[in-house]
Amino acid sequence: MADKGKLRIEWANQSMPVLNLIKKRFAKEKPLKGVRLAACLHVTTETASLMQTLKAGGADVVLCASNPLSTQDDVAASLVKHDKIPTFAIKGEDGKTYYKHIMSVLDIKPQMTMDDGADVVSVLHTKRKDLLAHVIGGTEETTTGVIRLRSMANTGVLQYPIIAVNDAQTKHFFDNRYGTGQSTIDGIIRATNRLLAGSIFVIAGYGWCGRGLAMRAKGMGANVVVTEIDPLKSIEAVMDGYQVMPMADAARIGDIFVTVTGDIKVIRAEHFRAMKDGAIVCNTGHFNVEIDLEALDKMKKKKRLIREFVEEFTLPNGRKINILGEGRLINLAAAEGHPSSVMDMSFANQALSAEFMLRNSSTLENDVYSVPQDIDTEIARLKLNAMGVKIDKLTPEQKKYLASWEMGT
Repeated sequence: MADKGKLRIEWANQSMPVLNLIKKRFAKEKPLKGVRLAACLHVTTETASLMQTLKAGGADVVLCASNPLSTQDDVAASLVKHDKIPTFAIKGEDGKTYYKHIMSVLDIKPQMTMDDGADVVSVLHTKRKDLLAHVIGGTEETTTGVIRLRSMANTGVLQYPIIAVNDAQTKHFFDNRYGTGQSTIDGIIRATNRLLAGSIFVIAGYGWCGRGLAMRAKGMGANVVVTEIDPLKSIEAVMDGYQVMPMADAARIGDIFVTVTGDIKVIRAEHFRAMKDGAIVCNTGHFNVEIDLEALDKMKKKKRLIREFVEEFTLPNGRKINILGEGRLINLAAAEGHPSSVMDMSFANQALSAEFMLRNSSTLENDVYSVPQDIDTEIARLKLNAMGVKIDKLTPEQKKYLASWEMGT
């Protein structure tokens, strides 16, 4: 598969101008020279570009998957054959293999971690505490992972500093909103080949990912319903033109359900009981805990794989509920994840945050830090340049006005 993967990686690289600029500088300056870096990320063409960038910067990189269904096997093969980057990942791997692969990347005794969901950090702090002394810092890609890491920091458990790449505006605003919005719709359509126009499309959660998904579903002609627990996000959804209601009410009318909250059991047994015959249920959050699949399994009369990535659960009353991608993140389980042009900015943040961590780890506490503003701004500037977009600059008079208090009406 390696040669096919190599071509797909080259195709992704064509839409990643910011990361390519960083790779060029890294190859010259070698800012990560000799650093042992364990990465646990979705093994996609875009991730391959990031791994190439880190290696160009001098890092000794190993990679494993951050989700059992997100690996693109041809990309993993290409990284091993053409880039000589050890990669532990197989699409569809079971839980035992998944954690075996995490153990394999930790065998290098990493000095830096790069996580997508904080599983490597979690294993380091539980099963491989002996390796913590080697680690100087790390980065985290996702909202879910940042939540876990901040919990660790707040309880005094976290043993090394982490940069929350997800906090960067050039990550969460674009990746979560535009990337998740498009790729989730892509995954649902690939898995089901169902028409979205005219359907009732229920979205659990109206964070940046939920906002992006609602925007894209509405653009496809769906009637969007949002469920939320936050009053501010709920009123924002209403003002954006969507119906807002509790999941108990949405369950009775929805055709397609997507969870994107980062929390557990958002769709539960009582919701399954209320759903229409043929309801489609999926998740685009990081972990497969948002849908209570255990409850559904206990309720079922029978289950079958009716289509790739579609499990049909028949309830005792004869109604059928369809679960996509085993309840795992549908945009990577059934599709290819975010477009390369979006991941360009996210992975630029990863590369530059790794460089920043190496330079500054000795001055940082064992805490979770946001991406420095100058890195965030520089990535946005480089992206605009690559897109051929020019913007204005403040005049000296304008700068003085914004810095003063004397001038009023």
